[in-house]
Amino acid sequence: MEEKLKLFLRTMISNGGSDLHLKSGAITRVRINGQLKLMGKDELSAEDIDGIARAITTAEQYEKLKIDKNLDFTYILGEDHRFRVNLFYQMDGLSAVFRIIPVKILSIDELGLPEAIKSFTQAQRGLVLVTGVTGSGKSTTLAAMIDKINRETNKHIITIEDPIEFIHKDRGCLINQRAIGQDTHSFSDALRAALREDPDIILVGEMRDLETIDIALHAANTGHLVFSTLHTLDAKETIDRIVGMFAKEEQNRIRASLASVLEGIISQRLVPTKKGGRMAGIEILKKTARIEQLIMENRDYEIPDALFEGKDIYGTQTFDQHLLDLIKADKITDEIALEYASNPSDLKLKMQGVGRGSIVREENKSTPEDVIGFKDE
Repeated sequence: MEEKLKLFLRTMISNGGSDLHLKSGAITRVRINGQLKLMGKDELSAEDIDGIARAITTAEQYEKLKIDKNLDFTYILGEDHRFRVNLFYQMDGLSAVFRIIPVKILSIDELGLPEAIKSFTQAQRGLVLVTGVTGSGKSTTLAAMIDKINRETNKHIITIEDPIEFIHKDRGCLINQRAIGQDTHSFSDALRAALREDPDIILVGEMRDLETIDIALHAANTGHLVFSTLHTLDAKETIDRIVGMFAKEEQNRIRASLASVLEGIISQRLVPTKKGGRMAGIEILKKTARIEQLIMENRDYEIPDALFEGKDIYGTQTFDQHLLDLIKADKITDEIALEYASNPSDLKLKMQGVGRGSIVREENKSTPEDVIGFKDE
């Protein structure tokens, strides 16, 4: 059965897919440019999927799958392809999702990310969060930032991931990568231990629970640079989510701590381009005196205006501002921009030349090369 799986995976790769979906009693599907497409016509039986699961897991992993009813791990195909795998039970038997992990780590420039993101790699301490829904490219952006630090500085970096996705080779930096389940029991355990392992930078794959968030804030407060992710749509929601995780009597303390250590929030969504691929639309929050004050005083609703107004001075931007930039660069259509906008009615006015930051249309504009290679998170 593993040979059949390899055939599926190679077919997905050759067609530029990002995710392979196997389900008991269903035809195999692959996600290409955000859309699920059928692969072949044959349904896989429950026995087929179970056979694949047995073939690609160790005895211990298979037993853990039977007990926990789901399992995360990494699958390697040859020397050039790695996949993040999730096996899980559903009403018809086992299902599996294989997400391709690019072996080559693309740079911030190669991904077409805003220049302002580079400033976060130069921070000496604090908390930097990359947020977005599943599949929005968070891990790709984080990998690009860590790679830049690795090439340009001499620091000790510890990553805590579930599972390890991008493999970083020691260049200027010493990098220790730890996988949940294999190298440590949990994010909170590994993060607590990391504080005794002389790190300069700690990457936490995901801040899943209150304990992990609390330790991450403590690590940032004690002079470390901490990178992590959250499944939130924008900067305002990210701050509300972190503060809201704590009991009411703790929230003022957490707001003060967060306002002090937060260096930035990068919120992203993958947007279809004119040339058929996808690229990241980005909202950027950077630490300023005004942002710190708004967080401290529970005025999160004013954050979008602060980001809008800080574009030219600080490099901050709202998601809709970046959509306007992508329209100006002729990378996305007006229709796509309105579909993905946070505030479509306001964006439409700016597209018509009304209001601050509106578009000035130009004739005979040359079309820049589209960004290639940005993979799902």
